[in-house]
Amino acid sequence: MTAASHNASAIELDGKDLPAYCPNPAMPAWSSHPRVFLELSHGGEAKCPYCGTIYRLKPGAVVHAH
Repeated sequence: MTAASHNASAIELDGKDLPAYCPNPAMPAWSSHPRVFLELSHGGEAKCPYCGTIYRLKPGAVVHAH
């Protein structure tokens, strides 16, 4: 996979989209797997251990602490 196609397949999240989890609401029901919450605080990126979907914080995203 090239860097360009890798970046195109990432799902960008804003602070309001947190906590991040997969499968996300836009994924079809047939492709679902157990819900996992993803930690984005280290580097702003995480990969789903089930399906490999990459989740990334948008540049300038504001993360609110709970």
